[in-house]
Amino acid sequence: MTESQLSDSAPTERTDIGSTGIGPDDAGSDATGSDATEPSALAARAAAVINEAAGVDAHDIALVLGSGWGQAADLIGETISELPAAEVPGFLSPVVAGHGGTLRSVRVGDTGKTALVLGARTHFYEDRGVRAVAHGVRTAAAASCSTLVLTNGCGGLNPDWAPGTPVLISDHLNLTAASPLEGATFVDLTDLYSSRLRGVAREIDPSLDEGVYAQFRGPHYETPAEVRMARIMGADLVGMSTALEAIAAREAGLEILGISLVTNLAAGVSDEPLSHAEVIEAGHAAGPRISDLLARIVERIAREQAAHMTDGDA
Repeated sequence: MTESQLSDSAPTERTDIGSTGIGPDDAGSDATGSDATEPSALAARAAAVINEAAGVDAHDIALVLGSGWGQAADLIGETISELPAAEVPGFLSPVVAGHGGTLRSVRVGDTGKTALVLGARTHFYEDRGVRAVAHGVRTAAAASCSTLVLTNGCGGLNPDWAPGTPVLISDHLNLTAASPLEGATFVDLTDLYSSRLRGVAREIDPSLDEGVYAQFRGPHYETPAEVRMARIMGADLVGMSTALEAIAAREAGLEILGISLVTNLAAGVSDEPLSHAEVIEAGHAAGPRISDLLARIVERIAREQAAHMTDGDA
């Protein structure tokens, strides 16, 4: 089983996403004459809207909240701005049950730092294009974030990880046959998921385990044979998000922390059938505990950022 991947009804393919979306019919130029739908230009437009709404010049930390992680936004600090995703250039309302549809700016406690909570994740299987999948993290970079926290709900291949177990992502397998990078863009993915940030997370919870996450395209769940293949290739977790976003985030210069919530054992690891309702139920059950964990990790990261800034000014 995977990250909250399936809506109550099948997503409709979109080719006419509109003036603020990313679609083949959404052509045009900005005031400078450049292509307004080019990924970096669209991200810059979105970031300007978000920063202006929050009344800040920059955000510091971005979070993409998957199944079960949504309550963290309320625990991080005071919300200073919340925008419907569809009102921000390039963003779309989620089609997946269990995901929010807003972009929130949150003060991180008393650290002086601001978090951008992206509650409008686009999954690759929605057929909106890989640019739409990567738009959120590119917007985070354009909004001046230096750190990105990617979360998801996923299937676990390790029977010792019961549903409700948070697992740090140490690396990934991109099994989507796609990349968010275009043209001759050669990006080093060594230490894609920051070992430093995993260390910060373990300062909060030393019991956190780590594993390799495999992103499948979806929206169907993996077969037992595919899960066995993923295990042979080195995967410990399987889902339908995260890897493409992480690649785009690395290209944009963000330091990345990935955390999965095991919502169930993957196909063939147990005899239980897979269902999206199980993903939602497991996320709800684990929500308060993992959201508190994530909020404390984000606060620790923000305090380190603030201390680094102070040292730099000294």
